[in-house]
Amino acid sequence: MTFRSRLLASYIILIAVPLIVLGTLFYHTSLQVVTDQAQKNVYEIVKKNNEIMDTKLKIIDQNSQALFVDKDLFRIFNSLDPNNEADLLAADRQVSAVLTKYFSQIEDVYAYQLWTTYFTFGQTLPQGDPTNSDIYRTARQAGGKMVWYPTYDFIDMFNQPYLANGKIEFRYLFSATRILDFSYLSNTTLEKLDAGVERPVLTISFKSEALKSLYEKSIPDGSGYLVLDLDKRVVASNESDHISKIYKENWVEQLHLAGSGTRRITLDGVKMIVCFDRSQVTGWMSIVMTPESALVGSLVPIIRTSSIFLAVIMGIVALIFAYFISGRITNPIKKLLGAMRSVGEGDFQTRVVVSTNDEFGILLQRFNRMNDRIRLLVSENYEIKLKEQEAEIHALNMQMNPHFLYNTLNVMNWTAIENDQKELSKMLVCLSNMLHYTSRKEWGAVHLSEEMEWMKNYFYIMSVRFEEKFLVSYEIDSILYDNKVPRLLFQPFVENAILHGFDQIESGGLIRIRGWIDQGIRHFEVADNGRGMSSDAVHTILYGESSSVGIKNTIARIRITYGNEYGVEISSKLGFGTKVTITLPL
Repeated sequence: MTFRSRLLASYIILIAVPLIVLGTLFYHTSLQVVTDQAQKNVYEIVKKNNEIMDTKLKIIDQNSQALFVDKDLFRIFNSLDPNNEADLLAADRQVSAVLTKYFSQIEDVYAYQLWTTYFTFGQTLPQGDPTNSDIYRTARQAGGKMVWYPTYDFIDMFNQPYLANGKIEFRYLFSATRILDFSYLSNTTLEKLDAGVERPVLTISFKSEALKSLYEKSIPDGSGYLVLDLDKRVVASNESDHISKIYKENWVEQLHLAGSGTRRITLDGVKMIVCFDRSQVTGWMSIVMTPESALVGSLVPIIRTSSIFLAVIMGIVALIFAYFISGRITNPIKKLLGAMRSVGEGDFQTRVVVSTNDEFGILLQRFNRMNDRIRLLVSENYEIKLKEQEAEIHALNMQMNPHFLYNTLNVMNWTAIENDQKELSKMLVCLSNMLHYTSRKEWGAVHLSEEMEWMKNYFYIMSVRFEEKFLVSYEIDSILYDNKVPRLLFQPFVENAILHGFDQIESGGLIRIRGWIDQGIRHFEVADNGRGMSSDAVHTILYGESSSVGIKNTIARIRITYGNEYGVEISSKLGFGTKVTITLPL
């Protein structure tokens, strides 16, 4: 493939990948935005349905509270003879009229009754004796509080099996019930029912279709709904066979704990958006389950088509631009290749015509200048070779200087021996060893044993110079002698101790050199009992401008060789000596 073909191919890849990524992101982002908005809308529907139902049920609650102080009901029940059938029928007509006044105008109310053990006042239903039902017992246990009894099967609740084969419109009901303890204010006296009068139970019944019509008219197509009480009994559902039964799915527990909100879950392999809200009146949980596909199914083809169309248009435009741009790049390169071929054949007079001032024009200008420089470099190359030979001869001469110095020290040593100056002879031998150690060609790491041997020579010369002013002790782990350390690692710190730490004492100086291994790190310590330094002096040596070139050089060599986590720490106190700690990796 030519360079232009490869360039075009790379452009296509560079264009295609972002287009695919951006198209995918645009598609998923758009889908997510639409889904989120639809989810919010469904959630608002659920909350609005709850508010509508709560408003209706609050009216029921308020009207039932008004019955507590209804003077007519107080008079009827306080004077009623339960054993007189004529009185009961007359009272039934009066009670029905009062209940009708309070409840007949309220939408969705199916039946309103007052239950006692001796008579059922109000609308007549085939309930047998309603006081044997769970509804009655629950109202009695509540002691006057309003109880919202969830949807129940009329036949099972009132034990009327003969109705099972017929179609009755009141098969599934839910009820609001409470005990009524009548009273009224007569002038300034609160009149209450006599102690022996049975307090009736008010029961307001609703058909389950009231909730069904509310949800089926408002939720999206394909959605399902549930209304559950606190015990997970189904009050209403789009699946009629679930009504009045316990809903046993575990995922409902999380919704009861949250109270209100939205969730995205998978039910039977289908991704669902679940919106839920708790009624403030009944405490029942309203749940709407909508498949994600039902919310955005009609929008998916539109989003997908627009994403693909936009990507195709952008791709075509980008490819046209790429074709022309690649030509602008490759044409100057072709000119340059032709000129380079001529130069390679030895024609250093070749020049390329420059027609632009862009980067390629600059490149061609640089090529022309390079060609001019090559002619000069050909001639300068001979001069450079001559200078290299001179440098090599100079380096050989430099190697002669240490050799001459060793021979001179050797003559001085023999002269000292002949004159019986043994101490001077030993000093010359130590100095010769030290010079040999420091004048090696390679300046790399050395074994600790070699470094310590050099230090002993140094200590000997310094101890003679300062007339036994100090002593040296060693506490070094024997394993460390096989490891290498930077050359002249201890010398700057030892020299600092001798020249500055012991400058005000005549004797008793002590330098202690220790070495040990701890957790894979080598530790070396050089401590003295000299006069010490202030914290400012220590800071200046380590970080500021000072004359301690050797110390700074040693710290720099350690960090360059081993890394910034290793180096030198100095602790000192005036009058109490100085301690230098060096850390190196094992």
